[in-house]
Amino acid sequence: MLSASLLQQIQHIQLKAGHLATNALAGEYSSVFKGLGMEFEKVREYEPGDDVRTLDWNVTARMNDPFVKVYHEERELTVLLLIDVSASMSFGTTGRFKQEIAAELAAVLAFLASKNNDKVGLLIFSDHVEKFLPPKKGRAHIWQIIRTVLEHQPIGKETRMAEVSQFLAGVCKRKTLCFCLSDFFGTEWQRPVQAIRRRHDLVCVPVYDPWEREVLPAGLIALEDAETHARYWFDTSSAASRRQYAQLGTAHAEALQQYFHMNKTDFFFLSTQDSVVRPLVRLMHERERRAKGGSR
Repeated sequence: MLSASLLQQIQHIQLKAGHLATNALAGEYSSVFKGLGMEFEKVREYEPGDDVRTLDWNVTARMNDPFVKVYHEERELTVLLLIDVSASMSFGTTGRFKQEIAAELAAVLAFLASKNNDKVGLLIFSDHVEKFLPPKKGRAHIWQIIRTVLEHQPIGKETRMAEVSQFLAGVCKRKTLCFCLSDFFGTEWQRPVQAIRRRHDLVCVPVYDPWEREVLPAGLIALEDAETHARYWFDTSSAASRRQYAQLGTAHAEALQQYFHMNKTDFFFLSTQDSVVRPLVRLMHERERRAKGGSR
């Protein structure tokens, strides 16, 4: 039985995401995220001007006349939302947690996929795969995705993606458009991300809270690492301590950016205090520019 507050939250995200998908992003999504391959349709007799590389030599030998293979572009996508629910995602200082902004973006992406008649699925992970909803179509499935993200009670505390990569290899036999929403804390995600990117069209979305990059003076406060439970005191009245803290946050963001660039992985940062639309639109424009011949 859903609580009234959770039901209200689900309805709010569903309405907001549906509005955004209808009015702001649907056209751009369909033009940027297209089918990921060509699919065989039939054979027909060779006609002057046909590419000889499409000749079907087996049929040609049987019929004693040249025949070519005909392909059509695969328009339908399979979209898979990979959402980190490790303990550090349950943090936020702007009125919503990182997990909530991830749920909002997931809802927008699910609506966009649905409007484009694409299948969309969900994989929730921490230090292991915690939940998997196979890709399907329909608004009822979108509701289930939003509900599952918000309702799910995490088991693992840390971010480890080795099992995610192995799981995808077993359930995704064809190239899939994957969005990975995580704060990418920890060190056990780089190789799995590379493995996923080699097989699929991967977009990484580092989610962060502004407080993780800059802290305001608030006196002496106690901090606890949500994943390791390490505790320490932090004197926020010290300008030097605040600078050191900001440097750590900036270094993490720069390391992520450098890693994704080096590994040719699409990405955009998502803040708990910002709209999910602006960074997603920037990504779409970048992909469209590259498709027209621009460089990464």
